[in-house]
Amino acid sequence: MMTDPIADMLTRIRNAVRIERALVNMPLSKVKRGVAEVLKREGYIWDWHEEEVEGCPGKHLCIDLKYGPNGERVIRHIKRVSKPGRRVYSRANSLRPILNGLGISIISTSRGVISDREARQKNLGGEVLCELW
Repeated sequence: MMTDPIADMLTRIRNAVRIERALVNMPLSKVKRGVAEVLKREGYIWDWHEEEVEGCPGKHLCIDLKYGPNGERVIRHIKRVSKPGRRVYSRANSLRPILNGLGISIISTSRGVISDREARQKNLGGEVLCELW
């Protein structure tokens, strides 16, 4: 049993970026799908898709990681903010820009998983899942 599946997802992405992997696989959930969609919209990954993996029950989320033209990392830092032991919630007007607008926060709201820029535009608050740049 996994205690924090979102932290597991972020760790898999962080490890795959460090060794310059093109793809990373993980078990699928609705929140993970939402996080992957935000990463795609914000330009941190190429794409994501669902697939069946032999020998593993259920569907898996496959993320195509993005690198620059000379192999430089697009995702340099990724950090879990709200944890099972300490949940962090924020209002729309309290969301601060990450790295002066160069990074993003991913927020779980009542209308789905969105970036901090979208949350400020739509005036939505929620649980701050992670920060990345």
